[in-house]
Amino acid sequence: MFPVLQGHILPAAAHRSRGSRLVTKDGRCNIEFGNIEYSNHFAYLVDFWNTFVEIRWRFVLLLFVASFTGSWFVFSLLWYWIAKSNGDLTGQNRTDGHIQCIDNVNGLTTAFLYSLETQTTIGYGGRALTGHCAGTIALIIIQSLFGVFINCFMCGIILAKISLPKNRAKTVTFTDTAVICLKKGSLCLLIRVANLRKTLLIGSQIYGKLLRTTTTPDGETIILDQVDIDFMVDAGKDNLFFVCPLTLYHVINTSSPFYELSMDSLPHQDFELVVFLDGTAESTSSACQVRTSYIPQEIQWGYSFLPIISRTKTGKYQVDFSNFSKSVRVTTPHCVQCFETDADQINHNCPNHNNPVKSGIDNLAFQVIDIHDSVDVTNM
Repeated sequence: MFPVLQGHILPAAAHRSRGSRLVTKDGRCNIEFGNIEYSNHFAYLVDFWNTFVEIRWRFVLLLFVASFTGSWFVFSLLWYWIAKSNGDLTGQNRTDGHIQCIDNVNGLTTAFLYSLETQTTIGYGGRALTGHCAGTIALIIIQSLFGVFINCFMCGIILAKISLPKNRAKTVTFTDTAVICLKKGSLCLLIRVANLRKTLLIGSQIYGKLLRTTTTPDGETIILDQVDIDFMVDAGKDNLFFVCPLTLYHVINTSSPFYELSMDSLPHQDFELVVFLDGTAESTSSACQVRTSYIPQEIQWGYSFLPIISRTKTGKYQVDFSNFSKSVRVTTPHCVQCFETDADQINHNCPNHNNPVKSGIDNLAFQVIDIHDSVDVTNM
């Protein structure tokens, strides 16, 4: 039989990541694109909406400030040019009865203030069109429409970034480590996931990808070879009722890529297990995906997660997140083959263990006799 491991609580922080990974613990992809042709960068400008939505907040704020101040300054130059053409500026020779195009615009500074007041619809009343110049009417219409366009575009960008599905994904968390132990009579790899909000993720689906470097029979080396990993939950595989933390488990059998692993060989492996959770946010109806990854040094062999769900005296269910990533040593076989060998020995020693029969006490003095048809039977 496999050895029994002494029980004690081990915090997940004791296991540190020591290998490179494609997907970080918070779900970001660690990949770079090099040697891209310059012409391909034009595609980012064509898809300008997604480009602006996906850029960092500091660039969005810079774009916000630059778009408004830039438009105010450009239009102020146009107002200044109109005022100069009409002879409204200070120092220009004005004739008697001269009518200004714009009242109180007599320099570049006042032209900039008038541009700002026009586009933001402040309207202090100190500067206004006189209606004497036809060009000013056309320009104020163009600036007003351009200002509305900038307002709508920037508000849309900021609203889209605030409501990105990845922000909802930040309230879904995985355990820092995975564990391998016995579950329902099979050796399984377990991961725990929790939704930190009371609003559900509708239609949640959980699956995994094992990333490793493999060599084909032809000698070709595949750096990121992907193998599907099926995860199951006691509550079902699809359309989960994700209102409380769930424990995902992958059964390690002959069809599992972890079948050849053992307790001793696991820390020396080179792979990355990426776990995905897809769902639709109940409040916004937007699809989101949560990702995390585990390397061999973050998988604990012979441990099981501590229970975290309890019921209070008032009848409410309580989740203790202080034990969310903590694990405890449990009885676990050294490898899958060890477990199967022990199970085969048990089956060999007890061939009828699947169909147990009621056995009595052996009585060696008891003699078995044959009852023949010739035996007289007394009729009652």
